Amino acid sequence: MSTDDLLQPSGPKPARKASRKVIRPLEQIEKPLSVPDSHLEGSALEKPTPSRTSRWLILAVIGIACFGGYYAFDYIGPLAPLLASQLHFSNSDIGLLQAAYSLPNIVAMLICGAVIDRLGTRKSLSIFAALIFVGLVFTAISPRLGIMAAGRLLVGVGGEALALTANVGVARWFWHDELSLGFGLRALAARLGSLSAQTSPTWAATAYAHWRWPLLIGIGFGGFCLLGAALYWILDARGARRFRLAHTGGVRKIRLRDALRFNRSFWLIAALCVTFYGCIFPFETFAQKFLIEARHVSPQTASLLVGMEPLFSLIGMPIFGILADRYAHRSLLMMVGSLFIVPVFPMLSYTSIPAAIPMAMMGVAFALVPAIMWPALVYVVEESNLGLANGMLDTVQQLGLVILNLLIGWANDHWLASATNAAGYHAGMLMFTGIALLSVLCAFALWRAETGPHAHGLETITTKKLKHYENR
Repeated sequence: MSTDDLLQPSGPKPARKASRKVIRPLEQIEKPLSVPDSHLEGSALEKPTPSRTSRWLILAVIGIACFGGYYAFDYIGPLAPLLASQLHFSNSDIGLLQAAYSLPNIVAMLICGAVIDRLGTRKSLSIFAALIFVGLVFTAISPRLGIMAAGRLLVGVGGEALALTANVGVARWFWHDELSLGFGLRALAARLGSLSAQTSPTWAATAYAHWRWPLLIGIGFGGFCLLGAALYWILDARGARRFRLAHTGGVRKIRLRDALRFNRSFWLIAALCVTFYGCIFPFETFAQKFLIEARHVSPQTASLLVGMEPLFSLIGMPIFGILADRYAHRSLLMMVGSLFIVPVFPMLSYTSIPAAIPMAMMGVAFALVPAIMWPALVYVVEESNLGLANGMLDTVQQLGLVILNLLIGWANDHWLASATNAAGYHAGMLMFTGIALLSVLCAFALWRAETGPHAHGLETITTKKLKHYENR
């Protein structure tokens, strides 16, 4: 699950109106953290803006929902060894369970924004939280692959949509102040969910004696989604009566043909998204099984090693976001992050270097690239198409995850990867290395585009220059 995915509300045009050609460095810049009166809910514009206490309460309950949702995405990876040993699932079967999460989102993310616009954040968050919970129940009730895959499909429909709804909810309450901080803290709660899932063989070691028990724990974490959605409904309904909130309905319908007009930088970011996440999440699906069978570590150690990725992301994303805002060079930083991941897979497969070193390198990359990639859409896409752009980026990401989870699972089976044949993992790890190299090429092409005559400001716009422009 990624999604570590940012939406920005439309902001008022500056008094000095610039041409709406897609960004020219230092002329088209990130929108101010405010929205026009027409985008505010309620007829009484004299209502005060949300108080800081109210905003933090909303952020806390959104974080609770995201915490459970991201746990639901990541808990299959730690379970993979048990599924193989107790249910005799093949690597292809395990890959299918994770691919089933991403499969519906190839289409769902393109229409999710329209659903949120029609129903609002309260109903949407509740519906998607319920889908996650029902999917977790389906996954746990039967050892049959088909039923478990159906459960994962429901979790996938709800999980990514819940993340996108959470972004809209943050924008709804933080439209006038601290928007970036709100998104960063929402991402922190999500990464805590991922970290909890990846390290569950350590803090819930006794549950890993039987394949169903970790799935039952997952149902418990699904309860966080329902709790967060219910609390959000109560607080948001109360807040709408008291405060001026950004209006989440009445936006024009998404026109998919608008994507045909997206510029080169957007599609290079999309290609980077597919290749970069194609190295991270499919690897996580098999990482604990690989570390146990090829590196001969204990299940608890394997869970801690894989847990380094969300831990580094949790700590590093706010730091790298601040660096990008202060110094710019966003496409260059994304290229550096992609370079970090290239040697990870050869180091794990062909050397005796402690696994903590390449896993730490992957964690740094997982913090650096997403922290810059999703906000970069603000610079390269017209504000009226930001929803479509976020949905399109998530769609291509999910398509890549479906294909690569199935491909790596097939490769591990074809070359008979197991504890007695660790070399069978080499083919899959070489595939990951090749995909990582492609991500570097995509980031390099983006850097070339953003240092050329048709740049959009990814390399030049800083917070200091942004404030200077707005104060002119």
